[in-house]
Amino acid sequence: MNDGLIFKIKLLLRSRTVPVIFLRRFSYKDIKRATNDFSRVFATSSHGTSYKARFENGDLAVVKEIHLIDQEDDFFYREVQLLARLHHRHVIALNGFSLGRKRFLVFENVENGSLKEHLNDPLRTPLNWRIRLKIAVGVAAALEYLHFFCDPPVYHVSISSNTIMLDENFNAKLTDVGLLGSGSDQVMAWRTSSSNETTGQGYGNIMYQLGLLILELITGQSSEKTGPDLIQWIEESCFPTSMDNMIDPDLGNNYDSRELKGLLAVARFCIKSVDKPNSFTPQIYRYLQRKVSIHTNWV
Repeated sequence: MNDGLIFKIKLLLRSRTVPVIFLRRFSYKDIKRATNDFSRVFATSSHGTSYKARFENGDLAVVKEIHLIDQEDDFFYREVQLLARLHHRHVIALNGFSLGRKRFLVFENVENGSLKEHLNDPLRTPLNWRIRLKIAVGVAAALEYLHFFCDPPVYHVSISSNTIMLDENFNAKLTDVGLLGSGSDQVMAWRTSSSNETTGQGYGNIMYQLGLLILELITGQSSEKTGPDLIQWIEESCFPTSMDNMIDPDLGNNYDSRELKGLLAVARFCIKSVDKPNSFTPQIYRYLQRKVSIHTNWV
C-alpha cells in the first residue's frame, strides 16, 4: 500500500457487511509538513499529542498522534475501523491516518477550538445561554447515537470541556471516542465484554461525566479544579435555593430560569447515576430537548 493513496476499509460487524469506507493514508512527511514540524500543538493526553494541520492542498485538519505500548498495527487498524464507521454531526469525523515511523489519526478541522478555551479564556467572547444549551443537547445526542444506533455500541467516550470541540456554528463535537481514548478505563469494554456489570459501569461513568459537563456549562467553573465542590452542591437538598448564585457571572441575567431548572435536574440525575449505572436510559436526550427547547438532528 502506498502512502498518499486512498485506503479502502470494508468492515464486518456481527457478520453483516457495511458499505466500503474510503480514508486517506498520509505519509509521515505529509504529517510533518502539515503540522509545521509538529510545532502546532493543539492538545495533549496520555495517549499522544494533537496538532493543527494545514496540508499542501489547503485542507485544514486536526492530527492526533497515537502512542501504543506493546501493541501491534492490527490494534491501530481496529481503532481506524471503529472511528471510520461513526457518522454523526456531534462526533468528530475521521478523514485519514498515517502508519509508519509514528501513528497518526487525521480528523476534520474544528474551527472554534475546545469548549474549555471558551469557558476559561478571559480573552474569548463568553458563550451565551442558548449556545450552552445547544452544546449540552448536542453531547447528549452524540451519546444516544453511540450507545443505541451503533452496532456494536460504543461505550468508551471521554466527556469534558477539554475533549469537546466547537465548529464554526458552535456545534459540539466529541473528540475522545474509541479504543484509544484517554478518559476512561473502559478501553476495550465495547468489544471484549458483554457482561451487564461492565456495560453498567461504562454507562455510569459516562453519565457522571455528562453531569459534570452540564455543571461546568452552567457555572463556568472548571470541573478539573472545582469538580468535588460542584458535585457536593448539586447533591445537597437545598441546591435549588442557591442555583441563581451559581450561574456563570459572564451570563449575567441572560438565561431562562425554567431551562436552568431542567438542565440542573439532568445534571443531578447524571451525577447520581454513577452509583446506579443501570439507570441510564435513551430518554435522557429527549428529556433535554423538552426541558430546554433545543432540537438537533442526530445525523
